[in-house]
Amino acid sequence: MAFFYGQETLTAIQWALRAIIGFFFLLFAMKLMGERSISQLRLIDFTIALIIGNILAHPLSDEKLGMKGSLISTAVLIFLYISSVYATLKWGNLRKMMEPSPYPLIKNGELIYPNLKKARITIDHLLSELRKEKIEDIQKVALALWEPDGTISFFLSPQHQALTPQDLQLPTNPFSFPMVIVKEGKVDFGSLTSMGKDVEWLQTKFTINNVQTSDILLATVDDSDKVTIYLYER
Repeated sequence: MAFFYGQETLTAIQWALRAIIGFFFLLFAMKLMGERSISQLRLIDFTIALIIGNILAHPLSDEKLGMKGSLISTAVLIFLYISSVYATLKWGNLRKMMEPSPYPLIKNGELIYPNLKKARITIDHLLSELRKEKIEDIQKVALALWEPDGTISFFLSPQHQALTPQDLQLPTNPFSFPMVIVKEGKVDFGSLTSMGKDVEWLQTKFTINNVQTSDILLATVDDSDKVTIYLYER
């Protein structure tokens, strides 16, 4: 355990052990804090991620620094972070400070330039986000909101929205989400059990389609028991 404390020099193995401890400790820390994609990081998430990364980086690059202080500091920060998250759930005023309400960038086809400056984005950036949403004309947008996580939500005017079966009063089938039953040649027994199926039922389906389990890259089944099979390319 000498590598855990400050040393004049560290061997390659000791450096590796420090990196392993730092890696798994950071994974554990992120698990406690919850998972968010980079685009969904709130201000407090981004701040705590920067601080934790900086704290753990020092003992992983300087042999004279021990890991004990970094791990304790990180644990305290995680405790404060989790406490602040629960506090925002309990107190509305604190939540408003941590997660401000969205505000409009476009309303009824008109740009709200002061809010663009408030969000610190350019018109070019806004136009880029419009293109990503397949919107070619600002005047088609009824409302565009700048969200607290730095993304933009777009809502088209009713006359530019796509028609739905409900608009045309057409009958629709119930929603069905296919379940994966075979992936990369291996049967997912958990999915079979949750659907009330067994291996014999699955083998019957494969026999009808004249395929072997080992030949299947992916197989799914929907609520109507329709099996869709994707084979490995030979």
